[in-house]
Amino acid sequence: MIYFLFAAIKAGTPLLLGTTGEIVTEKAGNLNLGVEGMMFLGAFAGFYVGHHTGSVLLALLASCIMGALGALIYAFLTVTLKANQTVSGLALTIFGTGFANFFGQIMIAGTEGGVPKLPDGFMARLAETPIPLLGNIPVVGKLLFSHNPLVYVAVIISVLCFIYIAKTRPGLNMRSVGENPAAADAAGINVTAVKYIHIMLGGAICGLGGAYISLINGGGVWNNNCVNGQGWIAVALVIFASWSPIKAIIGSLVFGAFSVLQFYAPKDIIDIPNAFYVMLPYLITAIVLVISSVKKSKEHTQPAGCSVNYFREER
Repeated sequence: MIYFLFAAIKAGTPLLLGTTGEIVTEKAGNLNLGVEGMMFLGAFAGFYVGHHTGSVLLALLASCIMGALGALIYAFLTVTLKANQTVSGLALTIFGTGFANFFGQIMIAGTEGGVPKLPDGFMARLAETPIPLLGNIPVVGKLLFSHNPLVYVAVIISVLCFIYIAKTRPGLNMRSVGENPAAADAAGINVTAVKYIHIMLGGAICGLGGAYISLINGGGVWNNNCVNGQGWIAVALVIFASWSPIKAIIGSLVFGAFSVLQFYAPKDIIDIPNAFYVMLPYLITAIVLVISSVKKSKEHTQPAGCSVNYFREER
């Protein structure tokens, strides 16, 4: 059981980052369905820079920058040009997926043996290492304090985003823009700047989630299509988490558990085809969407300004 929960935390980490990034974006009043694309951009940039420099810091920075650049494209289309948010997000997903797979294939072709691998020293710095003293606690030490560094980074980012959104004045301004941009504009808040900043911040966090997939989940080897739908699960998790980064931590753990269930299910008791376990996270995603659409609560709804472009002239 401990090993199952440990694996669930690892599997849920990229979902947590993707979900947190999308929450930040939606709280600013923009629905960005390009999470998958931004994660792909971050996955490729992180792996490529890590492969060529051997620097973990540069690799993570590159993934954040590429995710933010992808979000910048989306922000320009939707905030400045007033393009449809849904279509722009889908276009970003197609672009990010194609970009990562195209240049990933070039990287594979240019690597001796056709298998791009990260340096051993690089992977050693991202290895699972128990935290001194805490890692020695029975059961809890293995479960919570023996992960790779990016797991803790993801949790810290989610907690900081929660504090920022709920407890700070810039966070209040962001929520104001997301709920009623006209009122925020009348109060002297620069709606365009707030949207650009938070859309790009959300993209950077999503890009970091993609880096986790290519650097950790990939075992140091590049694989095309490595994100494999996790960006879409993150979009659904936003609803599951009621637009709260703290609740996203729990949601990512639940969905992470479903993702690794096939490796820990007692197949000697009941023989279920592996295809069912592969399908399970997406099935649960669909169920969550159905339940959330039936049980609507004003306290746990999408920001009112989402999917609606703001035209200042109509204020």
